[in-house]
Amino acid sequence: MSNLNVSVSPDASMPPVPAAPLPVLRVPMLDRNRLLFAYEIMFHREPDDEQTLLPRVLSTITDGALTRLVRGNRTFLNIPAELLPEDFDALLHQPRLGVLLQPQVATDPALMKRLQQMAQRGCQLMLDASDVDLDGSLAIAALLQIVQFVRLDASLMTPEALQARAEQLNSRGIWVVAGEVNDHTTYQRCLDLPLHAIQGRYLLTPRLEAVPVLTANRLSMLRLMRALQEANQGPVELGNIIRDDAVLSYKLLSCVNSAYFALPRQLKSVQQAAIFFGVTRMRNWIDTMSLCGMDDRPPELLRAALIRAHMCEKLAVGMPNGSREMAFTVGLFSLLDTLMCAPMEFLLTHLRLMPEISQALTDRSGPFAPLLEQILAWEAGKLTSEHAQPQRIQRMATIYLEATQWADQVYAQADGKQSN
Repeated sequence: MSNLNVSVSPDASMPPVPAAPLPVLRVPMLDRNRLLFAYEIMFHREPDDEQTLLPRVLSTITDGALTRLVRGNRTFLNIPAELLPEDFDALLHQPRLGVLLQPQVATDPALMKRLQQMAQRGCQLMLDASDVDLDGSLAIAALLQIVQFVRLDASLMTPEALQARAEQLNSRGIWVVAGEVNDHTTYQRCLDLPLHAIQGRYLLTPRLEAVPVLTANRLSMLRLMRALQEANQGPVELGNIIRDDAVLSYKLLSCVNSAYFALPRQLKSVQQAAIFFGVTRMRNWIDTMSLCGMDDRPPELLRAALIRAHMCEKLAVGMPNGSREMAFTVGLFSLLDTLMCAPMEFLLTHLRLMPEISQALTDRSGPFAPLLEQILAWEAGKLTSEHAQPQRIQRMATIYLEATQWADQVYAQADGKQSN
């Protein structure tokens, strides 16, 4: 399976450069129903690798790796427009693949001509307008003639300005995305505006209530998770815990028996699966399937929790025995407060987690805290050469791409369909 590994050689007669993962981050934009509208693909870039970025990006497009990363959904590449190729057929052959543009492209006549050609041939273009005065110049006016989407920066605009600008653009037939929506107050305001999508850290931020109230389903889920943490459990005990939940058992076995995992034989019961994988790993699987059953939460939030879980587990390689399974729990539960809409400390009173796990989740201390901090830095795009060696960035790129592929597959199995 391709993991966005690319090989670029300046001379066809020379042996290819060993394949290396292209460091990327996919950031979702959600519609008002909290379903995926589009992905933004951000590329890790260093000042001296601008010239190698484009061929590497094009390689991921032509070999289908990028399509697999975004599952064929509408996607905007966040790359400098100056790097767009003269021959842009690779983009045109991917009708749901577009480019995110910065306002300064409007002042480059040659680049504007190329963008006009791309738009005429069906390439999707989004202007990242931030708080730029869209009425301030003829150049910007010309750019608005060729883009189909505009993203506005909600963190830089007053609510009144954001509403007026969204209404203005909508009246011109341009679809509007609100970006940098990083808190739930702003998010709620955005729901009343003529927007096609909303993007920002609000998705991963808990919406805390003054008095946390857990629904019966969520209390039941916490009781299940607590029972899974009881000591001295074997395969039979695990099977008994979820014996009466036919849906959970079915999803669990369907997932582990899927072609993606290519097991040597089909596992026919939870007890068999626990023997095959081990009790600790099966607890992780049951927790995973339980969270994926939260159909009132955005699918992209659930995928984010799965990605964190897999990344944490991979980063724990080399730690003492049993650490990988605990690291998985840290990553999976790191968004538990967001999923449950309740403070983490409150939720942990309903669980019996190992102290090392609780410490990482509450005050970012203990042996697993550095792993989670690395993942949060990667998500925020802050893991750069100023803070990390290139080898570490490449390792994180590999782990992230593996994690997205794993999370997409597991969520699709749990959700019961191969879709958003």
